[in-house]
Amino acid sequence: MRRVGLVGAGFISRVHAEALRTVASVELAAVVDPVLDRARSLAAQCAIPHVFSSVQEALTADAFDCAHVLVPPDRHAATAALLIAGGKPVLIEKPLADSGAACAALIEQATALQVPIGINQNFVHHPAFVRLRGLLQARALGRPNHISCIYNVPLRQITARQFGHWMFAAPGNLLLEQAVHPLSQIVALAGTMGDVLVRAGPPLAVAPGQVIYPTLDAVLAGEHLPATLRFAVGQAFPLWQLSVVCDDGVATADILGNRLYTSQRTRWLETLDGVASASRTATAMVGDSARNAAGYGMSLLRLASRNDPFFRSMRDSIAAFHAALDAGRAPELGGRFGAGLVNLCERIGDLAFTPPRTELAAPIVVQSTSAADIAVLGGTGFIGSHLVRHCLDKGLRVAVMARSIRGLPELFRDPRVRLHRGDIGDADAIADAIIGTPAVVNLAHGGGGGSWDEIREAMVGGAETVAHACLRHNVQRLVHVGSIASLYLGPQPGAVTGSTPPDRQADRRADYARAKAICDRMLLELHASQKLPVVILRPGVVVGEGGPPFHGGLGFFNNEQHCIGWNDGRNPLPFVLVEDVAEAVLLAIHAENVDGRCYNLVGDVRLSARAYIAALGTALQRPLHFHPQSPLALWAGELGKWAIKRAGGRHPPVPSLRDLLSRGMKARFDCTDARRDLDWHPVSDREIFEARAISVHAG
Repeated sequence: MRRVGLVGAGFISRVHAEALRTVASVELAAVVDPVLDRARSLAAQCAIPHVFSSVQEALTADAFDCAHVLVPPDRHAATAALLIAGGKPVLIEKPLADSGAACAALIEQATALQVPIGINQNFVHHPAFVRLRGLLQARALGRPNHISCIYNVPLRQITARQFGHWMFAAPGNLLLEQAVHPLSQIVALAGTMGDVLVRAGPPLAVAPGQVIYPTLDAVLAGEHLPATLRFAVGQAFPLWQLSVVCDDGVATADILGNRLYTSQRTRWLETLDGVASASRTATAMVGDSARNAAGYGMSLLRLASRNDPFFRSMRDSIAAFHAALDAGRAPELGGRFGAGLVNLCERIGDLAFTPPRTELAAPIVVQSTSAADIAVLGGTGFIGSHLVRHCLDKGLRVAVMARSIRGLPELFRDPRVRLHRGDIGDADAIADAIIGTPAVVNLAHGGGGGSWDEIREAMVGGAETVAHACLRHNVQRLVHVGSIASLYLGPQPGAVTGSTPPDRQADRRADYARAKAICDRMLLELHASQKLPVVILRPGVVVGEGGPPFHGGLGFFNNEQHCIGWNDGRNPLPFVLVEDVAEAVLLAIHAENVDGRCYNLVGDVRLSARAYIAALGTALQRPLHFHPQSPLALWAGELGKWAIKRAGGRHPPVPSLRDLLSRGMKARFDCTDARRDLDWHPVSDREIFEARAISVHAG
């Protein structure tokens, strides 16, 4: 058995661990990550026996025979070099390295030491693409003549303007992070690239001196076939397909839909040929879609192993690497294949991006050295950015703490802003941010998904850590920005006010709402027992510039075009503009006699879900649709899913009708207390509201 070590314990490591369980010749032996808690968590979940904080420590212990390099791309080369020097074969997540020069150095080192390198370009093993390659190799449609690839995909970070990820630090990084996927498929079919012609779309500024190019078109002269690529990220409609024109037809692999279909001639005369050919294509598309749905259902019922296309591509890519090691041959997707893709990305970038190619080599450094007037934890997000801007407009000095301080807008370069990298679960990081500051605003909910225990620890544990830090450092006012989700918002006789207690049946709510209710109770208890000077603000459905136009308060979106309502969508919803939330936070900092009080922040313009979706569709010039639903029908559907999961051996919580009714937000809000105690006056003009909440998303 080959002992495998996972170097890096982020999200993708769990997929590698799951895929490796299907490879008969290997066993998971170790996890390496400088954050030991993260490594231990992965090891516990995946039954991996050994944990190390550094590659060198793991090499000294001879803990594994082969390693998967799963660290961020800018650390691929240095990490792989250590492992290769230790004689360990490596499978490296794409890209091979962050530059062609680094790739060349790795290949030279591996060649000299005779250590195999593999690159996990998993989409070369995507089921639809594998079928496409087989069809072309069999010459089922004659000789191939040309490849056309469209990669038109959404990118959550662009939509949310979260530009702290490595891929936004320089224009070429986006190619190395995203474009390598379709390029790997093109190169696998077309061979080594010769001449390249590129035209980039307009740049998008993500931070001062920092731009990306979300769209480009390339013409590629392959060794075997010419190709064109349309690369576009951050798009609304998802489409990723490769079409290959052959002498006797066209084959198309739909990667996102996991379908393969052809367009070809039949034996019939031209008049009937169109009908027969279209019927054949439609039958192939419907057949593949039905098989995908059946496979998903079988997997859900535990009647089949996990078989979604992404996992199958990962599983087969990883298995192919280890099969090559077993056979003593070089991996098909080896170092030279990976280096070729990185070099191709660099060539495309050199042709496409207007010089000079600006880069942000490091996060913004701390600017202000003077004491801050306000510390904002989680201050780089949607509400936080507006609050920081509001503080600066008032002439205040602000300390901002966030998990990532890379790729921030110009606002955070103001000399009155002091930046701190940290998490609300880290008491030392909180102390650094708030020490000497009279007021603290906690906007960092700390949640990121996972089990209930993980969510509770992150959200409730993080809020408790902040509260105790404020007590320890004599903070005069803590403003905790929670959510109306902590309340029961279903139909009820009286109005919901700031004095309405958190949902007494929170254990029947979804994990987020349940954690929010526990947070509120915990903070109020700390006020009562230890005089914590806390004010709890509960914003409603927060909308505005920088926020999501397709808000979960409206319903759930299987895709952007269709909103499935929590009810009939006719009741007024508790909208509030983000600017009004920022104003309320500042007012709460300075208000008198409000310690231990809670205030709901709901504006005066309260559109229904139907009206909001209609106005948003008009503003975006898109055919958006609201689909009314009965809460009872939604509950029945959730019960059906629950039953299927139970039949498959899983143990999810029983779906709650109470939670679905609360999501519909038919409760009536009365925010008189916030107006009176905070002197808060949200926007009441519908035209102004729609301009700031809806039209702002039209670009």
